[in-house]
Amino acid sequence: MVTVKGKNIEKLKKGDKLKIDGTEMEIDAHYVMIDHGKTKEMAIECFDPKKDEDFQIRYFNDNVELSLEFYKLEEIVYNKIEVKKIEF
Repeated sequence: MVTVKGKNIEKLKKGDKLKIDGTEMEIDAHYVMIDHGKTKEMAIECFDPKKDEDFQIRYFNDNVELSLEFYKLEEIVYNKIEVKKIEF
């Protein structure tokens, strides 16, 4: 399970900074992937400006801590990777 340190992940937007396992990243986009009616599957696209790598955080807005997953863009596919801590 990922430790989430911060409040109101829903309010993060383009240009905001966050840390993934101590690495500072910048948010490029934050949007609804799928609206399931009672809940929304959200995506935050972010990048590491030092390594020029792209990532995506996915979560359900009604259960952030238990649903949060982190992905790295490799070629044209986001592959899930394990992280321990997200701070914003």
